Amino acid sequence: MSESYVTLDVQNAVGTITFYTPNHNALPTEILKKLERTIIEAGVRSDLRVLVIQSGGDRTFCAGASFNELIAIENESQGKDFFMGFARVILAMRKCPLLTIVRVQGKTVGGGVGLAAAADYCMATKYASIKLSEISIGIGPFVIGPAVERKIGVSAFSQVTMNAQEFYSAAWALGRGLYASVFETVEALDQAIEKLAGDLATYNPEALAESKKMFWSNTEAWDTLLETRAATSGKLVLSDFTRKKLQSYA
Repeated sequence: MSESYVTLDVQNAVGTITFYTPNHNALPTEILKKLERTIIEAGVRSDLRVLVIQSGGDRTFCAGASFNELIAIENESQGKDFFMGFARVILAMRKCPLLTIVRVQGKTVGGGVGLAAAADYCMATKYASIKLSEISIGIGPFVIGPAVERKIGVSAFSQVTMNAQEFYSAAWALGRGLYASVFETVEALDQAIEKLAGDLATYNPEALAESKKMFWSNTEAWDTLLETRAATSGKLVLSDFTRKKLQSYA
């Protein structure tokens, strides 16, 4: 596979959104916008009860945002818009009336951890270790922070943020509540997701929608909060420290 894509497949009231990019599923702005639109479109379909979000390929779930776009940022406006990419996807997941399952088949970094945290239910394989590397390049996991902190708590969030060079195992993420279940193989993961999604699709849709509202109560301020966090990241990415760090990786 060499072409990036976002697709929606519908079967038996379950919608499966798949995103893919050839660079370890790192997501450029264009793909993030497509992902956001697809989530919104799925949410208004009358034939859907449940949404599954997954990435293509059998290795990395998501390597975060596009490094090439990050290094090309020239001003604060561009910076804010760049970091709003993941913010808009997280907000779309929060507002989507469908209960959302995220499938994490492999390692996930930065914004990918945010996608996992924004799930209503997240399932993974034992290979799905996580890392928040942002602070090591002079920024921080500000945009995804509310979603991650909501799932794993302040203590665990601060730990993985500060220890930015280390991958934390899927077992660690399971113990902190980011993952609901961890499986030995992708096949076992997919079987479990198929069963859970299939069961949910047979339940009262009104009860599902009201449950979603309940799960996300007290997050009404996120639109403003994530935009503010994106502006902070957009400013920090232009600092001398971060520019030098990014150039060293180029």
